[in-house]
Parts: sequence; structure tokens; C-alpha cells
Amino acid sequence: MTQQAPAPSDVSAMLRLVTGAWITQAVYAAAKLGLADLLRDGPRAASDLAEATATEPRALHRLLRTLASQGVFAEEPDGGRFRLTPLADLLRSDTPGSLRPFAIMMGEPLLWRSFGEFLYSLRTGKPAFDHVFGQPLFDYYADHPEAARIAVEGLTSRAASENMAVVAAYEFGAAQTVVDVGGGQGSLLAAILAANPQIKGVLLDKPHVVEMARPVLDSAVRTGRCTLQAGDFFAEVPPGGDLYLLKKVIHDWEDERAVAILRNIAAAMTPRARLLLVELVVPPGNAPSFAKLLDLLMMVYTGGRERTETEHRALLGEAGFELRRVIPTESTVSIVEAVRRDS
Repeated sequence: MTQQAPAPSDVSAMLRLVTGAWITQAVYAAAKLGLADLLRDGPRAASDLAEATATEPRALHRLLRTLASQGVFAEEPDGGRFRLTPLADLLRSDTPGSLRPFAIMMGEPLLWRSFGEFLYSLRTGKPAFDHVFGQPLFDYYADHPEAARIAVEGLTSRAASENMAVVAAYEFGAAQTVVDVGGGQGSLLAAILAANPQIKGVLLDKPHVVEMARPVLDSAVRTGRCTLQAGDFFAEVPPGGDLYLLKKVIHDWEDERAVAILRNIAAAMTPRARLLLVELVVPPGNAPSFAKLLDLLMMVYTGGRERTETEHRALLGEAGFELRRVIPTESTVSIVEAVRRDS
């Protein structure tokens, strides 16, 4: 029996999948070089951009031509000059909601070297990052401040649209004190405080991360509306909040460690306090989902995972919580609301 040749459309789709890393690195290079910033005032020749970025003109033209074929930049009809597109605007450093820091983070060796050992994670169930770099990711960040800065800025840039969606989707007005556990650079807490002038906030994170949060929350700190606390959520969580918030914290950890964090929060909470997990929730079925892609990154990078609603419910139950509801937002994240089981 003669085997039927694959459909050309299937071949094209598979080629797009297996070459996706090439596009990632191309976008990374454009972001790292600041090409979109150099084009903010209008089209420029590749040779001109090469001089401004200390790159080889023909090589840079090849990069721009490829990215233009993906909708990032566009080549002018006269040939040789390139201009911005809506996608390229997202790589400008001065664009609200810019994804330039995230594109840089995604192209750094920490990430692609970890994915290069993807089979290690599949065979062992352990994060490839530890295997490649000799220590867990967050320990590495503590020892390498520049890598930590790139990561925090990358995640913060990705978070801008998520934060607006979370503030729009949830009624924070009933809270008096929001404790942001593992709050990173503080962008979500800052958005909540800005939208709810009556609320006070506490941000808990590692000492080097808290220092990066100071500029973001400076106004709230100076007016007494926010406290920055250096600490370790595996040891203790600040008491006194009536709303405890964790954004993309639980997904960094396997179940046992995630439960340890949640139990510390339960110990700090009063019976009437609420817990909000801002996480991606993995949907059922075969539909495409960013949560399913991010789940692979968690596997190789931190050893954590993205979870379904059922898995969130079970995890919270083991830590002494009851899942009340899952609130979708206009972004990829959802709000998982829970209370202590004894409340």
C-alpha cells in the first residue's frame, strides 16, 4: 500500500513549530539591540541601524528582513529601509506595556540552555536548570544580581496587562490591608493601591527583590500606605492582612513546597481573611493555551507547574483552604479565591 504524502499545510505547520526557537532568538536580538527605539522617528536604512548598534550591515539586514516577514518591522518599497509595525512597537522601551524586557528575558542563555536539556526533565521529573547551572533558579538569582534584574524586569513587563485585568476583575474595595506574598517588583500591588486609595499594602519578598520594588512603590511607602518587608515565605508570612495575594508564586513550586507556603499563609490569616492566587489555570481538552506552554517552562526552570482548577482545589484543600471560585480575567491569568476551611 502506497503511503500518502503529508499535506503541504501540515508540513508548513510543523516547520513553524520546530523553528520557533529561531524566531525567539531573532526577536531577542532586536530587543537587546534596541532596534525599535532607533526607529521611533521613522524608517531607517539597515546600514544606518547597523552603525548605531555596532553590527555588521548585511547581517542586520538579514535579521530585519526575517522579522519583517513575521510582522515585526516592515521593509519599505524602496528596499533597505525598515519601519515600525504594531508588533515592533511592543519592543520599544517607551511604549506603555512594552514587552522588550520580557523578550530579552526569553532569549537569555539561562532559558535556552535549560530548554536544551528538556529531555533531562522528562526523564527525571527534575528541573533542567538545576542540572545545567548547578543550583536552583532562585538561589542562582540571589548569587547573580544582573540575572535577577533581567528576570524581574522581564516578568514585570509581561505583567502590566495582567495587572490591569486583575484590578478590573476583582472587587478589592472591601479589603483594608493587602499582603502581597512574593510580590516581586510590586507592580500588581501598586496597581491595586492606585485603584483603591483606602487600602494599605505589605509586600514580602527576598531582600534583593524588595530593593527592586522600592522605586515602584516609593510613593505608597512615603505616604505610609505600603510596607516593604524582606523575608522568606517558607519561614513566615506577615500577619494582619485581610486579603493575602500571591501572583504566579504557587506555580513556581512542586506540590509539597507549594503547600508549605500556603500553610504559612493560613497560619497568618484571620478566619475572615481571603486568599487570592493569581495564576494561569490549565483548561481541559486540546485547545491551544498559553498555560500549557508555560507549564513546560516551569518544568525545566523551577520544578513547578501550572495547574487545572481541580488541581488548585486539591492543593488548597491540603493546606487547609476551601476554593470558593475561579474568576477569569481579560488576560491569560485567573483569580483563584479561597478562604480558610475553618472560617
